[in-house]
Amino acid sequence: MNFWDQQFAGEAFKYGTAPNAFLTTQAHRLVPNSEVLVPGDGEGRNGVWLAQQGHQVTAVDNSQVGLNKAQALAQERGVSITTVHADLAEWAPEPNSADAVVLVYLHLPPVLRVQVHAQLAQALRPGGLLVLEAFHPQQLQHNSGGPKDKAMLYTPALLCEDFAAGFEPLESWSGETHLDEGPGHQGLAHVTRWVASKRV
Repeated sequence: MNFWDQQFAGEAFKYGTAPNAFLTTQAHRLVPNSEVLVPGDGEGRNGVWLAQQGHQVTAVDNSQVGLNKAQALAQERGVSITTVHADLAEWAPEPNSADAVVLVYLHLPPVLRVQVHAQLAQALRPGGLLVLEAFHPQQLQHNSGGPKDKAMLYTPALLCEDFAAGFEPLESWSGETHLDEGPGHQGLAHVTRWVASKRV
């Protein structure tokens, strides 16, 4: 049982079953019936919500425990999602296979981050949408969640570098917000929000 299997064990949902609040504010940007890729979707709160909005969702995670809970949540809410059990260090999506990529608190070590972000950029079709929320380095001042390794925390400038080629930023922001996402993310937090479209 890996780290995330342990985190997702039990009946409770570590980050709750409600979608990420920022994601809900960006949903209007998605084309109806989009094919949406959600890497690191864990127990499925975001992927299931996107499916409820009429999108075709593929959730990827290296925790089978989390994916099983995601499928159960989808069934409970009367929608279907595709789940892929994979390590992002070894798995890559098909190029031009997604209309949108949603990254919610997917924190990776620098070398892996650059690799994964490049692969996800290739997965997006021209005009495709990238929606990302992650913890900022200043999150280290707070106890509301996230890695304790500064190298795994993201600034808008860092994301601009990762996605510099071929992306048009639509929103780039960092600052404090209040998180209420299950027991895993609670309280004042310093986050980075980044939304961009892939140039046609």
